[in-house]
Amino acid sequence: MTRRFPLALIIVLIVLATSMSALAAEGDSPSPPGIDQSKVAMDTVWVLVTAVLVMFMQAGFALVETGFTRAKNACNILMKNLMDFSVGSIAYWAVGFGIMFAIGNQFMGTTGWFLAGADNSPASGDAYVGVYNALSWASVPLEAKYFFQLVFCATAATIVAGSMAGRTKFVSYLAYSVVISGFIYPVVGHWIWGGGWLAKLGVLDFAGSTVVHSVGGWLALTGAIVLGPRLGKYHANGRKKTSRAIPGHNIPLAALGVFILWFGWFGFNPGSTMAAVPDIAHIAATTNIAAAAGAIGAMLISWLLFGKPDASMTLNGALAGLVGITAGCAFVSLTSAIIIGFVAGLIVVLAVLFLDRVLHIDDPVGAVAVHAFCGVWGTLAVGLFAQEAFGGAGNGLFFGGGFKQLGIQALAVVSVLVWCLACGFILFYTIKALMGLRVSKEDELKGLDITEHGMEAYSGFQIFTTQ
Repeated sequence: MTRRFPLALIIVLIVLATSMSALAAEGDSPSPPGIDQSKVAMDTVWVLVTAVLVMFMQAGFALVETGFTRAKNACNILMKNLMDFSVGSIAYWAVGFGIMFAIGNQFMGTTGWFLAGADNSPASGDAYVGVYNALSWASVPLEAKYFFQLVFCATAATIVAGSMAGRTKFVSYLAYSVVISGFIYPVVGHWIWGGGWLAKLGVLDFAGSTVVHSVGGWLALTGAIVLGPRLGKYHANGRKKTSRAIPGHNIPLAALGVFILWFGWFGFNPGSTMAAVPDIAHIAATTNIAAAAGAIGAMLISWLLFGKPDASMTLNGALAGLVGITAGCAFVSLTSAIIIGFVAGLIVVLAVLFLDRVLHIDDPVGAVAVHAFCGVWGTLAVGLFAQEAFGGAGNGLFFGGGFKQLGIQALAVVSVLVWCLACGFILFYTIKALMGLRVSKEDELKGLDITEHGMEAYSGFQIFTTQ
């Protein structure tokens, strides 16, 4: 009988292996003067472990998106999630990381391609100015910085797969993945995290409610609009369109995916310190309690609106709370985190209904509602709930800080919205003109697993009914 190693044991082994490697490297070469190599080793282990947790979120996204869509498209969704990370790893290494963090101008970095620039972090011991100055505050090696930031990039890219599920050409999706990983996402990252113009103004987005989630959410919106709805989703009833529910084929898969994402978020938010510091405890606590409040908020409002507590809405409510707290997880109290998460849970349900029933935009998994709408809320919430006692970022409006920070946060929201909508529509209409974006009607009806990949997720599985 075979035994499987538990995930906790695997993580412990990774930590031990990384620590041993760091200690061996320390013994082989002289340490730069004034640098605590044990602290560098500890920070490096922390960054790599949390980066692996964020990478594992790709599995969560894959299961959520697969569960919320139809069985005939399951392989296609899984392939898109796999290739988002694969394509993004190379595109972000080649140009994306340099655009985001290297020296350049207020709009984007213009150097540091292929990680070829000098790093002047404390770990390097270099006295000269490095290429990646925006990350010089972190003590970890350049490769650790790249890997940690890569998994965030992959998260933004994979959000779009859900909104475009069931009707998108696979090759066209690959083209999109290259562009968001290599250019669209890194430019926004440079504005806010890379020393760009929004960073100069003082925007606060600790782990990416706007940088990661709103970028992915707004691009998901443009993709869904350019594609159009799935066949049979909307019916004309006179002058009025009515929406037809197309249920996902496996809610247990979706629920498992949500729990994996919740788990991985403890790398996403606490890991953004990029150092093993005491603040990670507070960040983990605000992250968890906001997710819990989001699930409760979504459950209650769906219960009120539909007469029953809707499982899919509640699952998305947990994700909404996580997205909402991501910008302010280091800057707000636990009480404020509960409020932020609860409101995000309300927002996600109302946003799903607004997009579907009013705007008639078909988003099979609710990606736009979760990531764009709740990303906006999370970014604005920093300007409302931030407290000087947490993270030293100053006070928001509700704690005597006035409207200044809220105004800066709103400017970031609008700027990223305009950038992503402009880039998204240009990108998807260009792909549509050059190679086509949507599969044929026949392929959509048959399912993308067979037509795009020549296989089925549930080969030979049939349900028989008896009379």
